[in-house]
Amino acid sequence: MDKITRRSFIKKTAVATAGISVFPMIFIPKARAHWAPKTMVHPNVNNLRVVGITDSSMTKSAKAIPQTWADQEKLVNTKAVGENIDKLACGLVDTRNPDEAWRTIFIKPPRKSWSDTVVAIKTNCISVQHTRSAVMAKTCHVLTDIIGIKSSNIHIYDACHGHSMIGTPFSGLPEGVKIENVWEGSTVTTPVPPPWDGGKSLCAKQLVTDFVDILVNISMCKGHMMTHLGGFTMAMKNHFGSFEPVWGHQPYTGLNYLIAINKTPEILGKMDDKTGKVLYPRQQLCLVDALWASETGPDWGPTHQPNFLAMGVFSPVVDYVLATEFRGKKMGWEPNKEATRRMLSDFGYSASDLPGGGKIIEA
Repeated sequence: MDKITRRSFIKKTAVATAGISVFPMIFIPKARAHWAPKTMVHPNVNNLRVVGITDSSMTKSAKAIPQTWADQEKLVNTKAVGENIDKLACGLVDTRNPDEAWRTIFIKPPRKSWSDTVVAIKTNCISVQHTRSAVMAKTCHVLTDIIGIKSSNIHIYDACHGHSMIGTPFSGLPEGVKIENVWEGSTVTTPVPPPWDGGKSLCAKQLVTDFVDILVNISMCKGHMMTHLGGFTMAMKNHFGSFEPVWGHQPYTGLNYLIAINKTPEILGKMDDKTGKVLYPRQQLCLVDALWASETGPDWGPTHQPNFLAMGVFSPVVDYVLATEFRGKKMGWEPNKEATRRMLSDFGYSASDLPGGGKIIEA
């Protein structure tokens, strides 16, 4: 596969994008589709592009790494975080205008107005490392102030560990944003494709029933099981709080489950039953909060203060690039190479397909 530039990518997808605007009614197949490897998920953004930014002004230094979310909150520079998230958006779509960037990233559902669009933000609430308020609030304000989403249509959830949000009182959110905690949990059975051979699993009802139009994935940057989860948890594993997580922790099949749930319509969006192409993207943004991060995890506090944020639209690529370039090369936390490689190869890609061979694009 030729390396993708933003110019060539947009040119290749122009016809598909035009088709969506001319024929907004999307046929939803009754048969369960499997995502076709290498087919685009987000029609407006290079799916293989991952941008990152390191800025020490995003947090204040302390004598020791703060272990509680509340202590971290006191050290966050909200203004700097917001400005840098805008820079990431601009870097992702290659523009200098933040509003233009955000309007490129977020795509309106067919036959819906922005004011009727429902957004779910999947956050990671296990144990003590949670999304910082500045990151969550900036994301929500982009959705309300720039895109035009009603604040009451924004739902923050973690269907597995959302009860911990009681101890994470996000500040600065637009009034009316709903903190859903577990949001009823993962309660509805839905098919899960290969490479997992379990057939079906439980998922959050709001994703299975298509109550959610747009999914935003805000993950942490922590360590995890080296043998079958690659040694880290970021964007892909964040959906162990959308799907039932127990199958992902099995020694021999956990990686297959992790990969498989990230191929589902619940995460990627409705698919054509014949081609496997995504008809309308559901997960439109993946944002990794590594203001503080950890080599270990997932139950322990942060070990380092990297002052780093990253963004992409396709979670397997986001995880591969950050695992190898940020965690591995920059932080010295080498991932399990075979497990990490499969996060590309099982989706049809290799490192040579990625811009710059898989380098993080500095915003």
